[in-house]
Amino acid sequence: MRGPRPARCGRGDQHAGDAGSGTVLVLGVCAVALTLVLAVLGLGAAVTARHRAESAADLAALAGADVLLGRAPGEPCSRAAGVLAAAGASAVSCAVGADGTVEVTARVGVRGRFAALGAARATARAGRPVSGALPAAGEAPGQAAGTAGTP
Repeated sequence: MRGPRPARCGRGDQHAGDAGSGTVLVLGVCAVALTLVLAVLGLGAAVTARHRAESAADLAALAGADVLLGRAPGEPCSRAAGVLAAAGASAVSCAVGADGTVEVTARVGVRGRFAALGAARATARAGRPVSGALPAAGEAPGQAAGTAGTP
């Protein structure tokens, strides 16, 4: 006759309710990871659109300022609109200021699957420099022209 059986290690009735819980946990972690990846991709698409809008607005404002300064022919806002179109942006507004500046607002849509996020906008202004804003070549900042060496 044999003696009492030793207790078995391993799977027994006490853990029967835990079957499959690891699978549910892994699926939950994968769902959270996928959501984070999609959020980062959407954020990247929105930032890219913002950078494209800023670049287009900067270039368009500079092109309009070139017309105002007589460096290019045409009308400032029509020149700016042409630059915006070449950059893949659309013009929201263009205004020529009394101070000799051109202010352009550009709009660029988010591309791809994230187009539902909307469009990015950026505004830039360019024009005639303000007199005395920058020192001339060889001058120290804050030093007026013709005062070199005077206390």
